[in-house]
Amino acid sequence: MFQDIRSREINGYTVRKRPHIFDWTTVASEIGSMAIDHQGNVTVPLSVSFGQTSKLSHVLAVSDEDGYVNLFDTQKKFLASASNQENSDRAQIGDWIAHQNAIFDICWIKDDLKILTASGDQTIRLWDVQERKCTGVLMGHKGSVKSLCPHASNSDIVFSGSRDGSFIIWDLRCNHATTSPRGELRIVSNSIVQGAHLPRKHNRRKRGKAASMSITSVLHLKDEVSLATAGAVDSIIKFWDTRNLKSQVTHACPHPESTTENDRRLYGVSSLSQDSNGVFLTASCMDNRIYLYNILQLEKGPIKSFSGSRIESFYVKAAISPDANQIVSGSSDGNAYVWQVDNPDVGPISLNSHAGEVTAVAWSESVSNKLATCSDDFTVRVWSIQSSYQPNNSKPPSAIRRRVTAMPTDECEKQLTGPEEEISTKHVEYERGPSSPAIAEPIVRTPEGQKKKALISFDLEEGFKGTNTATAASPSSVLSPPSSVKRTIRDYFLVSSST
Repeated sequence: MFQDIRSREINGYTVRKRPHIFDWTTVASEIGSMAIDHQGNVTVPLSVSFGQTSKLSHVLAVSDEDGYVNLFDTQKKFLASASNQENSDRAQIGDWIAHQNAIFDICWIKDDLKILTASGDQTIRLWDVQERKCTGVLMGHKGSVKSLCPHASNSDIVFSGSRDGSFIIWDLRCNHATTSPRGELRIVSNSIVQGAHLPRKHNRRKRGKAASMSITSVLHLKDEVSLATAGAVDSIIKFWDTRNLKSQVTHACPHPESTTENDRRLYGVSSLSQDSNGVFLTASCMDNRIYLYNILQLEKGPIKSFSGSRIESFYVKAAISPDANQIVSGSSDGNAYVWQVDNPDVGPISLNSHAGEVTAVAWSESVSNKLATCSDDFTVRVWSIQSSYQPNNSKPPSAIRRRVTAMPTDECEKQLTGPEEEISTKHVEYERGPSSPAIAEPIVRTPEGQKKKALISFDLEEGFKGTNTATAASPSSVLSPPSSVKRTIRDYFLVSSST
């Protein structure tokens, strides 16, 4: 509440920023843990995803190293005394073999009626969840498919990134007359971009081996036309207009002002994520940091960064919560970490039940503060993250008391407590010096101007309907603008050449 209050100046005299008397407290509790096991053989989970609709938001899809898709009901009651295998048996809805190779990514589409799986066999498969039947195979990559992302509003459009350095746009309605070797209907690619993240020329060969040009993550933005991509070769995130893929629209990196190429490109990115409004984007970087970007201020670089986890492999992912309040990341040290977005300097809380590298993570879209983590210890764990403001009792009372260094003059007091607006001092005490006069406690009430603002806030939609200027000025106009002022990310950035 007091966190965003900044220093003010009154007649040239600075008023100190008042320290808040509440701490943001986050408590994590484990809901349950499940072993990934098939006929007595445990396997490593690689990707997790909650159902996207409220009806199936409790269903967790897990893909693994053996090519299985596993579905779990996370609403089941998990017993603390039960083993991981017993919990798995209790919560499992079903599983099936989706590929003859590892499945690196999985996502729900079409109101959770379908699932897409991306595999090391260089294909993507479309599955009917109810029938557990493959209804199409997407063939076109020449390397392992590492990342999947559906279109923000049209579930027939899908994006994928591959180890071969390409990303592809697929239209599931474009069925080819031929079938796959297993008799499944083949779906052809709509557009493909090769070499989207190439290494620098003088670094393309390292120790006799070709440098990686893998696309590690693709993310379709909420403006419905822009695509973000990241790779293993550097920390640069590229943004593309899917209507014209000849060149990127813009790019972002952790050190945009740096003149040193090593600072700008040294580390790869393992994953990208965005909040439900599409305002913020996170990039999990191999320099052990998660960077937070504002989509409308990409040229300024990251607005915050979060450290504490160890990101030593591209399997370790991070994700921002749908409400943009928290970020969770896996870690190579066997823990997962959760940060408060508003407090990047405060250390994260640790989720420390795993016994191996924590890799993929996922937030529930419909159930607030619910997330899942998977690990090389052959388990998937479901967590509840509860956050609240708590009184800060760690400081002595004298440290909590407020001090105001403004000039104690009648004129200053009039400006602070003018006739129309009176400042609430509830929960605030003033420490008087020897020469300071007693300050009478003002009446606590809501100023008329603030009342009007509160009333207006309940009718923002009606107000914006009649004001084109306000609509165009709103940051959210990029994400969900009215048809009269339809904008995309291209409108905010000059077209830049490929880097």
